Amino acid sequence: MIIKKNSAGPTESHGPKTSTIIYGLRPVIEAIDGDTRIDRVLIQNGLSGPLAGELKGRIRDRNIPFQFVPIEKLNRLSKGNHQGVVALISPIVFQQAIELIPRMMEEGKTPLLLLLDHVTDVRNFGAIVRTAECTGVDAVIIPDHGTAQVGDDAVKTSSGALLRVPICRESNLKTVLNLARQCGMQIVAATEKGATDYLEVDFVKPTLLVMGAEETGISPELLKMTDVRAKLPIMGQVQSLNVSVAAAVFMYEVLRQRR
Repeated sequence: MIIKKNSAGPTESHGPKTSTIIYGLRPVIEAIDGDTRIDRVLIQNGLSGPLAGELKGRIRDRNIPFQFVPIEKLNRLSKGNHQGVVALISPIVFQQAIELIPRMMEEGKTPLLLLLDHVTDVRNFGAIVRTAECTGVDAVIIPDHGTAQVGDDAVKTSSGALLRVPICRESNLKTVLNLARQCGMQIVAATEKGATDYLEVDFVKPTLLVMGAEETGISPELLKMTDVRAKLPIMGQVQSLNVSVAAAVFMYEVLRQRR
C-alpha cells in the first residue's frame, strides 16, 4: 500500500513536495522488484517468517539500505497494517560514481566532487547540497548506510538543489577514492587534524573533497587514503565548525581559485 502526504503542490523551483511511503511485506517486495526508487527500508525488530525472509533477501541482493526499528516508529509512519515493514521512497534517481567520474575526466572537465562520510543530520546534508549547487560541485557522494535520509526534508532544506546536483550513493567509499585517484583526481580531506591551511591547497586541480560526520569526523580508513589534509583556522574556544559551514568555506575557496 502507498501513502502520499502532500504538504504543498508543485513549485517551479523545488518540484513536488510530497512524501511517499510503501508499507506491508508484499507491497514492499513488489516495489523492489519494480525498481522503485527506495531510499531505505525500515524493518520491525525481530520480524520473522517466510515473507520477511524473502524481503530481507531482496534487500541484500539489491543492496538497499535498511535498518531495524521499534514498532512504535513504524506505527508513527503508517496508520495502516504495515506488517512490520515500511519503505521510504527517494525523490531522486541516484547516480553511479564508477560511471560519472571517468566520464567527466574523459570529457576534459576539471571536476569537483564532494564526498560526505556519514553525515547523518538532514539539515546539514540539505544545506551542504544547496551550497554545492551554488558553487558548481559536479556530484555529491554518500554511503548507502549511515547517512541522512534523502527525502522530502532534505530536498526542502536544500531549496531544491537535491533535484539538480547528481547524488551518488555508494556501498564502498574506499573504492570511490581509489577510482578518483586512478582517474587523476587529488583527494583532499577537510579535517581539524590536518597540517595544511586550506588556503594553501591547489584546488585548480581535479578534486574530490571529503567531509566527515558531525561528531566523529572522517573515518580513519578514509583519512589515510587522502592526499592532502586541510584545516580551517580556528581562533576561538570552540574547536570545530558545523559540517555544513565548514563545507561551504571549502567549496567557495575552490570557486574562488577556479575563477
